[in-house]
Amino acid sequence: MNKWSELLLGLILIVVPIVIAWYSWTQDWVLWSVSFNFWTPAWNFLKGGIFWMVVMIGALFILLGISDLKG
Repeated sequence: MNKWSELLLGLILIVVPIVIAWYSWTQDWVLWSVSFNFWTPAWNFLKGGIFWMVVMIGALFILLGISDLKG
């Protein structure tokens, strides 16, 4: 692929899910009594990722501190 098609594909893959999630959150997308709200699960996944990133950074600092104590 050339650089312009890669940029266009990347832009589409970023914008389209955000638009779909936004409209599924602001409007009531229910089919056969199942809600298709993509915004809330995506937000929960992002919050979980931030939580685990902070925990891993804390573990990294503990390991670096233990390594400095040994040396």
